[in-house]
Amino acid sequence: MSERAFLVFLVVDGALAGCVYALVALVFVVVYKAARMMNFAVGEWVTVAARLVAYGSHGLGLGVAGGLGLGCAGMAALALAFNATVVRRLIGQPLISLIMVTIGLGTLMRGAAALVFAGVPAGVPFAVALDPLVIAGLPLSSDRLLAAAVAVVSIAVLGAFFHATRPGLALRAVAGDQQAAMAVGIDVRRYFAITWVVAGLLSVVAGTLWTVLAGGGFGLPLLGFKVFPIVIVGGLDSIPGTVVGALVVGVVESLAAGYVDPVAGSGFSHVAAYLVLMAALVVRPYGLFGHPDVRRI
Repeated sequence: MSERAFLVFLVVDGALAGCVYALVALVFVVVYKAARMMNFAVGEWVTVAARLVAYGSHGLGLGVAGGLGLGCAGMAALALAFNATVVRRLIGQPLISLIMVTIGLGTLMRGAAALVFAGVPAGVPFAVALDPLVIAGLPLSSDRLLAAAVAVVSIAVLGAFFHATRPGLALRAVAGDQQAAMAVGIDVRRYFAITWVVAGLLSVVAGTLWTVLAGGGFGLPLLGFKVFPIVIVGGLDSIPGTVVGALVVGVVESLAAGYVDPVAGSGFSHVAAYLVLMAALVVRPYGLFGHPDVRRI
């Protein structure tokens, strides 16, 4: 493979991974966008969702479709329970309380998943084996192409939900000004619950796709750490910004793995995203698509 073809391969491969990163990051963004709540347990949400799908596929013999159904039902129930028992009680409380609750929830979910799903394979099997594709002389993984395509469709559906449905418009109103939304009759608590359910369903899709890319779900909690460079680079509450930030992080990681890791040692690519984060904070602290918080004094 020529040097130019190798560069193109790394960029394309990184962009494909970035599509799945974007879906994981949106689990964080949809909650922050509507509820202004930072969910530091994104990796654990995605982990539990993926393990539910794997349990339905392997443990119960439901197949991939049945496993996805079980995962969606389980994560929707978890989201509703968490919203009813925790989030409602913390409305109006200091931000640090919300942060500590999500960190504690993440620790609990990580330990519970290891116990409940012990002995269940973490990967989700495909019914049909996919051969690699060669496009313009570049060998591309069919699994990555399929995962990226599903991620793009899911992101498009999420965007349509926020812009073309009544619940989506109500969530945008809540995100803009909760007090004004309540004044016009929007049930803010109800839409907080919808927000968490949407995050749970996104976790199912993102976790399943990551098991396709990584071959298992054991690295999923660490995947949550990649969310923060992505959402800060893109802008904390911007869906388009999240997609762009995820593509940037995916491409930078791929280039670092191809060019820097062989020289500096394996592992540098894992911190490349945080170098991008530090550069973004210096140049544009509120993100590529974010807006500075201007207040009248």
